[in-house]
Amino acid sequence: MRRTGSGRTALLAVLALLATAPAWAADIEFYQTVDRTEVGTDDTFKLTVVVVDAPSNAQVRLPESNDFEVLSSSRGSQRSISLSGGGPAVIQDITRHELLMRPLRAGKLTIPPSTLTAGGRTYRTDAVQLTVREGHAGGAPQAQQGGRPSLPDPFRNFRNMPDPFGDDDSDLNDDEPVIPRGDSDLFLRASLDRDDLYVGEQATLSLYIYSRVDLSSVDAVTMPKLEGFWTEEVESPTQLTGEQKVVDGIPYRAYLLRRRALFPVKSGTLLITPAEADITTGFLFAGHRVHRVSNGLKVKVRPLPSGAPPNMSNANVGSWRMSLDVSQTRVELGQPITVKVILEGQGNVKNVTPPKLTGPAALKIYEPTTTDRLTPNRNRIQGRRVVEYLVMPQRTGTFTLPELRFPYFDPSRRQYETARTDPVTITVEAGAGGVSSLPSAMTPSQVADAANEQKNVLTTGGLRPVRARAHFVGPSQPVWMRPFFIAGVLAPLGLLAGVAFIGGMRGRLATRSEAGRGRQQAKAARKRLAEAEKLKAGADAGAFYVEVEKAMVGFLEAQLGFPVGGLTREALGEKLAAAGVDAERRARVLFVLEACDLGRYGGGVEPGERRKVLATAAAVMEGWAG
Repeated sequence: MRRTGSGRTALLAVLALLATAPAWAADIEFYQTVDRTEVGTDDTFKLTVVVVDAPSNAQVRLPESNDFEVLSSSRGSQRSISLSGGGPAVIQDITRHELLMRPLRAGKLTIPPSTLTAGGRTYRTDAVQLTVREGHAGGAPQAQQGGRPSLPDPFRNFRNMPDPFGDDDSDLNDDEPVIPRGDSDLFLRASLDRDDLYVGEQATLSLYIYSRVDLSSVDAVTMPKLEGFWTEEVESPTQLTGEQKVVDGIPYRAYLLRRRALFPVKSGTLLITPAEADITTGFLFAGHRVHRVSNGLKVKVRPLPSGAPPNMSNANVGSWRMSLDVSQTRVELGQPITVKVILEGQGNVKNVTPPKLTGPAALKIYEPTTTDRLTPNRNRIQGRRVVEYLVMPQRTGTFTLPELRFPYFDPSRRQYETARTDPVTITVEAGAGGVSSLPSAMTPSQVADAANEQKNVLTTGGLRPVRARAHFVGPSQPVWMRPFFIAGVLAPLGLLAGVAFIGGMRGRLATRSEAGRGRQQAKAARKRLAEAEKLKAGADAGAFYVEVEKAMVGFLEAQLGFPVGGLTREALGEKLAAAGVDAERRARVLFVLEACDLGRYGGGVEPGERRKVLATAAAVMEGWAG
């Protein structure tokens, strides 16, 4: 048999092939460098760990130290090809790990070596020495320190180019996400726009899904535990809308799940636990459900600087302005005034407390109502808080509402500021008439206040000067000469007989008359209370309390024999005591009337409160009539 070749020929062919093929580096290179060797405690620096020609199963462990804080990390790979002297090409696979770090204390600090495990062997880099000073060290980053100069970066010309698919929101600079090894096609990422802030200052938390596969739905999202924060919802999309993002040169679709504003309420290092989500990929019968867990986060919260005004709340952080809105500054006695304290700006709107409105004793200030309106702008919480007061003048004159001051800390300027309002002068004039001439739209409590305070004012319908008019009459005819003298003499006898007769009749009818009048009055009161019973569960609380008040006032006027509508509570109590009404019944009467005043203006419209007022009114009437 003829041979087609020999072993020597084959060996020469293999050697020739190897001579012309690229030459691959045989040794692993492993080193770490820093961009500066002198930093401050308020500065950051970059640590770069470089691995050259490591096998695919190599495991890199980055340095860990309690003296440094890792703010962010990234990983990138590149291939370097070099030709020299006409020889074979040298190809190197280079992997970079970049850590953005910050020292936690001053002194001579050491970054421990990084380790690499490959092929049963362990490689270590050299440790790196740093000089750390308090505050800012200043100066530009120095030449790198490490085992060898860094290799040329083929992407250096593209570092400062804008991301065409990036978010143009300058207030939300999320750090570059790190792709996890096991879930590189689909992972959950939580990020903060800032992780170093003051107590009460806003940080924005964003939760994204990064995916290279088709998503069908997100079935459940468990947000992190946010202990130590006051939170407000900024954005919560109802549909999955992705945007293109490139991470380490790999294109992803990023889907925003939640965005929340965080306001720390205490200082220190606060932890944000990982979020979780159940995600369905694919469609119809090809769907697949997976569970993903995000990264955890740390936030360094600084206490407010020294020099804060006394009793200033930690929530008073942001940028604020305050104003006062007064409905009218010249009013008649008995007319109400509406005063609004308006606080608006950027910060924790729902947690700030505007200063309380105060004034002289002549102006009665009722409890306020508070309304909030949030208008988030570029992921920052802003809006206004309005505290509305009702002010009722108690007497005529000129009075001043003093200025209000709201101290706060402005984190952008890093200084304390104070928002102020100007004092407001209110002139109260005498009304055109007494209590009866007040507008019918006033509440019973306002009518009572006006009745109490208008008694010392000379009004159109009030006191008038005394005038005496004298006149003279001539002598008249004596009485005994007048025609009616005889009839007048005989009249006492007839009158005596009539009195005796009437006295007997009254004696027999007295008991029945007293009982009849009491029953008639009780019947009228029950009728009015029955009308109030129908209004008890209705939406119009004012109508219910009006009906109860009319029933009580009518009953008292019939029992006492004089009108009580214009009396103050103190005067009415004295009249009841003079009429012999016991203290317990007087207290019930005053309770019902006060409850009617509060129900028509100041609240107390709960069904339970209405039932109590109705039952007390019925007990007063029944007890009196019986």
